[in-house]
Amino acid sequence: MKRIFYGENENQFGELRLPDHEGPHPVAIVIHGGFWREPFRLDNMTQVAEDLTANGIATWNIEYRRVGQEGGAWPGTLTDAADASDYLTTLADTYPLDLNRVITIGHSAGGHLALWLAARHCLSKNSELHTTDHPLAISGAISLAGVSDLERMYDVHQFREKALSAEPNNPTAELLQSTPEEQPVRYHDASPIELLPLDVPQVLIHGALDINVPVGISDHYHREAQEAGDFVKYVGLPEAEHFMLTDTTTAAWKVVLEEVETLISNL
Repeated sequence: MKRIFYGENENQFGELRLPDHEGPHPVAIVIHGGFWREPFRLDNMTQVAEDLTANGIATWNIEYRRVGQEGGAWPGTLTDAADASDYLTTLADTYPLDLNRVITIGHSAGGHLALWLAARHCLSKNSELHTTDHPLAISGAISLAGVSDLERMYDVHQFREKALSAEPNNPTAELLQSTPEEQPVRYHDASPIELLPLDVPQVLIHGALDINVPVGISDHYHREAQEAGDFVKYVGLPEAEHFMLTDTTTAAWKVVLEEVETLISNL
């Protein structure tokens, strides 16, 4: 494993892992979740990255500035993910990476970023999130219990607050530093569902027992993506909760690995 910085901030780095055999290797950009917040780090996806690499896939497990850190939230969290993705073109000058077979795979908030990276080419040039006219082409995207619809996720947390008379706790509002009413353009530009069609193959994997990100988020995105004309596969796991999808000892992970290998084999 090599830790490599794609920017000057201490959180702008990734961990590159290469299979033992000769390349060039397909690449998975691995993206951790944690509702985009500071306490959650890329080591949450270390096992995922190691297992993918053991199965012949180079992995670029990325860190990014998060909510609660200087430069995190809007727009830095998203533009960091974009910069980390594009940095693969630099890494390919030194390492045997096949940039024609690059997928993203992210969990929870990382699932949001995995889909969003595949959608970047759909952004207007006037968007605050537009960082280049030539973003790295993503060949496929895998969302593990991902937040594919930011406005819907915002509404879920608002409903929970009211129902439980709880203190304000809306990670989506924290990420975008606003509500959908205050900044509709931010919710549009940062939300994968608003950027459909992506013209990129997508796989959505979600456990029916998930209490962190409602399974309905993926259900709705799946329907919208299909209607928009995208190839999108939805894999529902009736016995899985949120964190089983990244636990490499579970049956849920075996399903995830099969979907990764199938997606890459079809590229």
